Amino acid sequence: MTTPTTAQAFTTLIDAPQLAGLLAGSSNTVVLDASFDLADTAAGERRYADAHIAASRYVHLDRDLSTAKTGTNGRHPLPERAAFARTVAALGIGEGTQVVALDAQGGMYAARLWWMLKWLGHDAAAVLDGGLAAWQAAGFTTASGPTPARYDMAAPYPDRPSLVAMLDADAVARRASGQAVLDARAPDRFRGENETLDPVGGHIPDALNRFFRLNLEADGRFKPAATLRVEFEAVLGGRGAKDVIHSCGSGVTACHNLLAMTHAGLAGSVLYPGSWSEWSSDPARAVSRD
Repeated sequence: MTTPTTAQAFTTLIDAPQLAGLLAGSSNTVVLDASFDLADTAAGERRYADAHIAASRYVHLDRDLSTAKTGTNGRHPLPERAAFARTVAALGIGEGTQVVALDAQGGMYAARLWWMLKWLGHDAAAVLDGGLAAWQAAGFTTASGPTPARYDMAAPYPDRPSLVAMLDADAVARRASGQAVLDARAPDRFRGENETLDPVGGHIPDALNRFFRLNLEADGRFKPAATLRVEFEAVLGGRGAKDVIHSCGSGVTACHNLLAMTHAGLAGSVLYPGSWSEWSSDPARAVSRD
C-alpha cells in the first residue's frame, strides 16, 4: 500500500487512515460498500442502513455485480461488460476516480467488485483492509440511512482494455498441463462434503485448494504480503501466477485469492468466473471428490 501521487493510485489494499486521508482531501474518491449474505440477500443493505462510511454507496452482489441466472451459467454470472459500465458510471466513477470497495465479511464481496473494476479497465481500485470493522476500530465515525440515489449518467464508463484475464469452462477443461485450478472454498466443500449452495458437491479434477479465509489475520485484515507470498508458493508448488486459474463456488471468493496473490506480488493469475456452480451444472463435466 502506497500513498497515491499524481502518477500513483491504490490498486490492491488501502487501510482506514489512508482512506480517511483521501476523503478529507480534495481527491476524486468513490467508496462502495458491497456487504452481502448468501443466505439472506437483503442483509447487506440492512447492515449498510444501520452503519456505513458516510461517503459510501451500497452495491448489491445480485443486482449490480451479476446478471440473470440461466441454470447453466453459475450462481453469480458476470453481467455484460457494457451493462457494468453503465452501473459504474451511475455510481459516479470516471477514468480518474479512486475507488475503494469494502464489506463486513472479510473482503470476500469487495474483492469481487475490485476484480470487476479491473475487468472494466479501471486500475485505481482497492479494497479497504479489514472493512467497516477496521474503519470503526481506527476511531472513524459512521452514518446511517439508505444509500444515496445514483447519478443519471448520460454515458457509460468508457470502453477500455481489461486489466485482468479470465477463462470460460471450455478453456478450463482444455487447460495446459502446467496450469492449476486454485479453489477458494472451504476444504469440506472442496471435498464434496456439507455442500449447501450447489446441487452437486465436489471440485474440478486436479484442482488445488486454498480457503480464502486463510488470507486474513484474526482481526479480518489481510496477512502481510511476504507471508501471503510464502503461503501461496507452498500451495502452488513452483507454478507462476500466470499458470493459476482461480475458482470457487460462484466466482466471488476466488477473487479474494486473486487479490491476495496480487498484493503478495504474484500478479497475473486468471479468474474462472463461472466456477463450480457453472462447471457442475453440466453433467458431462468431470467431478472429483477427494
